[in-house]
Amino acid sequence: MSEKKASRRSFLTHAASGAAFLAVARHVVGGEPRKLAPSDKLNVAGVGVGGMGGANINALRDENIVALCDVHLKHAAGTLGRYPNAKTYTDYRKMLDEQKEIDAVVVGTPDHTHAVISMAAIKAGKHVYTQKPLTHDVYESRALALAARDAKVATVMGIQGHSGEGALLICEWIADGAIGEVREVDAWCSLSYYPWGHAGWSTRWGTRPTDTMPVPEGLDWDLWIGPAPMRPYHRAYHPSTWRAWWDFGCGMMGDRGAHTLDPVYRALKLTAPTSVDASSTGLNPETHPVASIVTYQFPARDKLPAVKLTWYDGLRPPRPEELEQGRVMGNPEGGAIFKGTKGKLMAGVYGESPRLIPESLMKEYKRPEKTLPRIAGSHEQDWARHCKAGTQPSASFAYSGPLIEMCLLGNVARRLDTRIEWDAANLKVTNVPEAAKLIRTPYRQGWSL
Repeated sequence: MSEKKASRRSFLTHAASGAAFLAVARHVVGGEPRKLAPSDKLNVAGVGVGGMGGANINALRDENIVALCDVHLKHAAGTLGRYPNAKTYTDYRKMLDEQKEIDAVVVGTPDHTHAVISMAAIKAGKHVYTQKPLTHDVYESRALALAARDAKVATVMGIQGHSGEGALLICEWIADGAIGEVREVDAWCSLSYYPWGHAGWSTRWGTRPTDTMPVPEGLDWDLWIGPAPMRPYHRAYHPSTWRAWWDFGCGMMGDRGAHTLDPVYRALKLTAPTSVDASSTGLNPETHPVASIVTYQFPARDKLPAVKLTWYDGLRPPRPEELEQGRVMGNPEGGAIFKGTKGKLMAGVYGESPRLIPESLMKEYKRPEKTLPRIAGSHEQDWARHCKAGTQPSASFAYSGPLIEMCLLGNVARRLDTRIEWDAANLKVTNVPEAAKLIRTPYRQGWSL
């Protein structure tokens, strides 16, 4: 949202807590979504379809794929070839301006352009599916959640595990008291984006490449950079190697963290953390650290106790004593361990394969009735049904906005390598003034929400 449309003061005035959202003025959106019967087909557009966005579009192939947009059409050729009747674009703004019949937009671009594209679609009255992490900074997550709520469009973040059986079982077992009160959780991803830039394009200590490369044929580099600071093209950034760079990606905290911390946030009904403490393998203004440990402190919620959540990035937490010898902790990528007063619960990266540990506890446990609704089909297909029904998926921006705020606060603490105290109502770190520029990163001239 531009400063003309909503000042920072008005943006924050009505926020009562980290989970509270205020309504955005109606004039920021551009029309009501088209009314559809369940049997009708959505007119779907994709922005950023050369990678995961193409997979999301393919999951929606039974709808009408009417437009596909990518700043590098050659890189996206596989997806474009599957939908020859879709009109192609390199600029999403032109697409939204020209094809008014679009009902819904899938955003699968690099992290740093998620917010501007998603907001443009919301303002145009389109339903929106945005890949994880929802945004690149904390301010954007709050702004998207507010705008989506006011526009009354169906939104969802691409965390497919949220719709999976494992994540639902975790919520039901925790609510059933399977492991008692949960006051502590360890979660991790043992992978790391290293060497920075991948595939031999890395440079010493993760500094920017000093050599120059020609921009690949058909790539609009200015549009790829979007709101980020301009820099010359290099293969170390695109294609597929942008996640390690602070200006473009959110690292493992935004990549796997968005998945793994989802069932933690959901099952424990977490709100905003009060503090986040981080230590890393070394600060670098350009790239994410090879490894880090981030510790969140969450307040008590209703009858639920305060929670300490520790995220291990590029590392593994200590192995629980209760885990039998020979059993793998989590899965090869990572997972989460809920520590309760009566036992522990372990699950994989996406909440899959939840088990009480030790295994003897699992065998003794009488599972409760399933109380949470299950979906038919994929995460994307569930979103399409909500678009037609005028309802919201459970991973809508109202939910995923606060979830990603939490994840990205971890990145703020990691970049400063310190403890930050968080005032969620005012979107402010209270003890480290230099954190302000990381909560809301400045956009390149010509770009705004």
